[in-house]
Amino acid sequence: MLKVGPYELFAIESGRFALDGGAMFGIVPRPLWERPCPPDPQGRIELALRLLLIRGKGRTWLVDTGIGDKFDEKSNSIYRIEGAMLPDEALRRAGFDPADVTDVLLTHLHFDHAGGTTRADGSLVFPRARHYVQRVQWEWAQRPSMKDRGSYRPEDFRVLAGQVTLLEGRGDLAPGIEVLPVDGHTPAMQLPLIRGDGKAVFYCADLVPTAAHARAPWIMAYDNEPMKTAAEKVELLGRAAAEGWILFLEHDARYAGIRVRRGAKDFEMMEGVAF
Repeated sequence: MLKVGPYELFAIESGRFALDGGAMFGIVPRPLWERPCPPDPQGRIELALRLLLIRGKGRTWLVDTGIGDKFDEKSNSIYRIEGAMLPDEALRRAGFDPADVTDVLLTHLHFDHAGGTTRADGSLVFPRARHYVQRVQWEWAQRPSMKDRGSYRPEDFRVLAGQVTLLEGRGDLAPGIEVLPVDGHTPAMQLPLIRGDGKAVFYCADLVPTAAHARAPWIMAYDNEPMKTAAEKVELLGRAAAEGWILFLEHDARYAGIRVRRGAKDFEMMEGVAF
């Protein structure tokens, strides 16, 4: 647990999966990325499905819902999904009551971030919680680009229609919890920044999916607009380095959190942070 102002923050592990290392690192040569992220014989790297639980001021927030349990055997094999569970089960295993969740913040609607929003029968995992998505992301998910349409599965989020709260850009969700939308990976991916008592935790989602991606030019081939991602990373990693933010990593197999610093040529990981 990490205390930030009035909030208690907990890393919730909901399983593992694997994606192609070349796709995760774009034009970065394999001899560079395979050192921090060793691939399996199929060239895939292990990735976490790590969620963030935020408790405080009478509310309990869950950021993202993981990959869920709706994939068939073929897809489980392709993505090497291991131990994946719905977020309510992940919370129970971590010692929390899923009924306490009042708010679910979805950074974006790709299957590894929103797949645990619904069950196999189409019902919501947290039917009493408010769910938040950026309006631009919601509309994009209905008509995604050819490049990223394979990352959206309507069964993960269509039941939210009429119940979801659609947000309009940057703003405060609660005292000390601000969302910062970025557009390089997919339009209006919203990243929460939690601040208080001189501390700050920034949930990176797919802007900085692993510690190795803390370098500004290390960008995924999955991103819709790589140069926009680069500019967003320069801005936000610059703030993180200058203000001492902890970066919460959704996909890093080893680190739940890191701090970064500005090196001679680029940003670099300074230290790991436990949750």
